Amino acid sequence: MAVAETQLYAKVANKHRSKSTSALLESLLAKGFPAHIAQKALVATGQKTIEDAAKWLNSHCNDPSLDDPIPQEYALYLCPTGRLHNHLQEFWKESKRQCGKNKAHEVFPHITLCDFFTCEDQKVELLYDTLKRVGDSFSQHFPPAISLTLHSSPSYLGFFIDDSHANVLKEFALAFSSEASALADCHVKPCTKQFHLTLAHKFYPHHLKTLEQLAKCINPGESCQWVAALYSRDMRFVHYQRLRALFQYKPQHIDELMINAGDFIYVDPTHQSDVSEGWVIGTSHRTGCRGFLPENYTEKAHESDTWVKHREYVFVTASRSFTQTEKDPNVKLNGEAHNPSRPRSVTNVLSLELPPNTALRRGVFVMRHGDQVFGKSWLQQCLTADGKYYRADLNFPSILPKRRDSMKQFEYDPPLSSCGIFQSRITGEALLDQEVVISYVYSSPALRCIQTAQHVLRGLKLDQKVKIRVEPGLFEWTKWEANIPNFMTVAELAEASYNIDTNYRGNFPPSSLVPSESFEDYVSRSSAVIKQIITACPSKGEGIILIVGHGSSLASFTRPLIGLPSRDSSDFAQVVRKIPSLGMCFCEELKEENKWQMVNPPVKTLTHGANAAFNWRNSIMQD
Repeated sequence: MAVAETQLYAKVANKHRSKSTSALLESLLAKGFPAHIAQKALVATGQKTIEDAAKWLNSHCNDPSLDDPIPQEYALYLCPTGRLHNHLQEFWKESKRQCGKNKAHEVFPHITLCDFFTCEDQKVELLYDTLKRVGDSFSQHFPPAISLTLHSSPSYLGFFIDDSHANVLKEFALAFSSEASALADCHVKPCTKQFHLTLAHKFYPHHLKTLEQLAKCINPGESCQWVAALYSRDMRFVHYQRLRALFQYKPQHIDELMINAGDFIYVDPTHQSDVSEGWVIGTSHRTGCRGFLPENYTEKAHESDTWVKHREYVFVTASRSFTQTEKDPNVKLNGEAHNPSRPRSVTNVLSLELPPNTALRRGVFVMRHGDQVFGKSWLQQCLTADGKYYRADLNFPSILPKRRDSMKQFEYDPPLSSCGIFQSRITGEALLDQEVVISYVYSSPALRCIQTAQHVLRGLKLDQKVKIRVEPGLFEWTKWEANIPNFMTVAELAEASYNIDTNYRGNFPPSSLVPSESFEDYVSRSSAVIKQIITACPSKGEGIILIVGHGSSLASFTRPLIGLPSRDSSDFAQVVRKIPSLGMCFCEELKEENKWQMVNPPVKTLTHGANAAFNWRNSIMQD
C-alpha cells in the first residue's frame, strides 16, 4: 500500500462518524448490510433508490476496497439546460469531429462554483440540505439570464460571465461553501477565478480559427434554465484514464477482468509498461475488481462519464424555485442532452446556422483495404488438378474474377476474404448512416483494394452511381512486395462487374512501378499522386474523395496533404504495422486558408480478433 494512501486511510478512519437516520439507510441496515458499507453504496449511487444501492452492493461483492474508508470527492457546478445546452452539445460534437478531442470534452458544459472537496459518506445529506437552503435564499436574486461573452486565446476558448452576474454567482458559491464547511465538517472552497464556461481547452493552436467559427454559431442569449448540481467522483482514480467497454469479455485466466459492454474501466498509464501489447490492466468502475483486459474491446471515455450526480437546484426565472431530486429528463448523468427529435446529422444542424458566406468544405478519406486472403498456400489448397478454383475454406471468396493470364497471379494479387467483404460493406453502411456523400473514388490497382472500394460503395448504395478510378500510383511501397503483381486490367475488372471508370488514365502507369524502390522515391510518388488527385477533383459542395489503398497509404498520403514532413523509414514501418483493416483517416479542406487539416472520421474502425481499434491522432500525427 502506498504511503500517501495509508496516511489518507488513517486520516479518514480517525474522524468521528455520526449515524444517519435516512430511510434509505435504514432499509439497507434492515437487509443486514453493515452501516459503513451501506452508506458507501448510497453515496456511490447518488442516494436515489434502494434498488440502485442494492445493485451496486451486489456488483461490488468481490471489490477488495469495499471496507476502505475513502470518501468521495464532490464539486458544485452551474449547468445550462434547454436550448443553450443543446447548442453547446452540438458544438462539443462538431468541434471533436473537426479538430479532435481537447481537454474540454472530458466534462459536460458547466460553470465551476466550488471545485472538488471531500466529504464523509454519512454527512453527504448535509450537503443536500445546504444546497436547498442556499438555493432558496438566492432564488429571488438569481439573474433571469446570465450574460456570456466569447473569449479566445491560443489554448482556450469559452464564454466569460459578465461581472454583475458573476458577483451573484460568487456570493452563492461562497454561501454554499461556508455553510457546507460548517455543517458537514469538510473544507469547501468557492471558485475565485474569472467565472467562465469553457468551450475548448488545450487544443492545437492551428485549430483556433475553426473553433472560433463554430463557437460563433452559438447564441449565448438562447433560452436557458440554470441548474446548480452536486457531483461526486472516486478520488482514487482522479489521474487515471477511463475506458468504455465495447463488448463483453469473459476471463480466460484468473488474472483477467470480467467486463460487460458499457462498463467503465480505470487505467493507470504508469502501470502499463510491463503489460503485453494489446492488453491493459485496469479497475472496473462497476465491480471494483482489477485485472487484465484486451484493449481493442474498449474505447476512450470522458472523465465525467464515471461521475455521479447527487442533487440539483433549479433556478426558475419566475417567482418559484424547487429542488429536484430525480434526474431532469433533459440532463443525463454525463451532461448530454436527450432530445429524440434531434436530426441524425450534427453537420446538417450546424450548417443551417453557419454564417451565409461560409464555404462548404470537401474532404478526403484515406482507407486501408479490408482483410485479404494472403500467402501462397491458400491458392494451392483451392486449385483442382485441372487448374479450376474451388472454395476450400469459408473465409475464402466463393468465386474469383476471370483474368486472361494465369490464376497463379492471385498469389501476388490476393482478393478479399469473406471477412474483408463484410468489413467493407458494413463500413459503407455506417458511412451511409452518418449521411456521408462520396463524390470520387480512387483505388490502388491491387484487387483487394478495388474490391474494398466496390463493397464500401455498395454499403453506401452508390455502387451504381460512383465509378472507381484505378490509380497505380496508389500502390504499396514496392520494397515490401516480393514481386510487383501483374494487376488485372481495367477491361478485365469491368468484365468482372466492378464499377470501373474505363475512361480514367492513371497519373502513374503500372510500368512506372519499380521493384524495391527507395523510401524517398515512394514518398515522392505518394506526395505527387495525392496532389494530382486533389487537383483533378474540384470542390462540389461537401463532396468527399475516397482513396482506398494500403496500410502505408494512411501516412504517406495524409501527411503531405496537411503539410507535415514524411516520417523516418523505420518509424514509418512501426506505424504501418499497427494500422488495422479498414483503418481510415479523414482530411478536411480549409479553403479560405488554402490548407487541409485532419479530423475524426465519422465512423470508427470495425474491431474483431486481431483487428484492433485505430487512433489516427496517435499513429499518423505524432512524430
